[in-house]
Amino acid sequence: MSRIIVGGVSHGQASEKVDRLKGRETSKLVRKNLIRLALSAMLFALCGSVDAQQARNVPRIGHLNAPSLSALAARTEAFRQGLRELGYLERKSIVIEYRYAEGKLDRLPALAAELVRLKVDIIVSTGPTVTRAAKEATSTIPIVMAFDTDPVGNGFVASLARPGGNITGLSSLTPEISGKQLELLKEIVPRLSRVAVFGTSTTPGSAQALREMERAAGAFGVKLQYLDVLDPKDIETAFRAASKGRVDAVLALTSGVFADHRTEIAELAIKSRLPAIYFRSEFVEDGGLMAYGVSITGLDRRAATYVDKILKGAKPADLPVEQPKKFELIINLKAAKQIALTIPPNVLARADRVIK
Repeated sequence: MSRIIVGGVSHGQASEKVDRLKGRETSKLVRKNLIRLALSAMLFALCGSVDAQQARNVPRIGHLNAPSLSALAARTEAFRQGLRELGYLERKSIVIEYRYAEGKLDRLPALAAELVRLKVDIIVSTGPTVTRAAKEATSTIPIVMAFDTDPVGNGFVASLARPGGNITGLSSLTPEISGKQLELLKEIVPRLSRVAVFGTSTTPGSAQALREMERAAGAFGVKLQYLDVLDPKDIETAFRAASKGRVDAVLALTSGVFADHRTEIAELAIKSRLPAIYFRSEFVEDGGLMAYGVSITGLDRRAATYVDKILKGAKPADLPVEQPKKFELIINLKAAKQIALTIPPNVLARADRVIK
């Protein structure tokens, strides 16, 4: 069998040489690709490390609530506004984990435990019942009370000046103003002799508020009928009991049960033709007659200052609980007209806001 010789090199030798050259080129290409992949992996890892570090550096706040999101829209926005005024931008320089019990108070312990598992930096509680759940969930994560009726009496702090634990924030002084609420009812209903008090016995501070009101009732010669509202379904039952007891007015204490049912309560009060006074302006905005108390949205806005101080290194134990300096009276003249009630001019003159 003959062989073809090209330039002194056989065909077989030429093929072997070409194969060797191809092998070298392939090896070089593989090495280049491996180097590119290694560099890409290193850059990806570095970027991931930076992102993770940045994520760890962004404070995470747990915002725990008893009512639904819709019931707390104004309060939530007030807290966000307070943070913005201090230079915090949500989802950029601060992350807020919102949790809502939707009016089902038995869900609060699980929601508080969830925030603890997320290792949030601070928990903001929006009421006494919420603070109780947060307190039972952690003794180390700082808790900021957006408002509380009686922080010392409820066992949340050792004293207003020196809280002493992991809880601080703002007090609404609700027990102390319940007597003033009763006085206002007496002014708009001169013949007031019997008042139905709606409350929730499981809400921290209710017992203190009721004791304060009983003292005021004795001074005004008024009898109180306490009606325990533990569940939303108890609201209509309470109004029926109030009408049956021939009360002249209704006074609603602070309760997480009421927040999601403000319109229902206002409508039932009008249907029963009963003057009613509430602890928050939102009840009046939703059709209620009158509210007297501290501005709750103002407290939520102030709660942001506590968050800021703690993030900058302050300890809750050393941050005094802030007490409100201003209370507001809100009156709804449309609701008054619906129950054929005339608000005295001297009471109207003291109102911070009148809804017509």
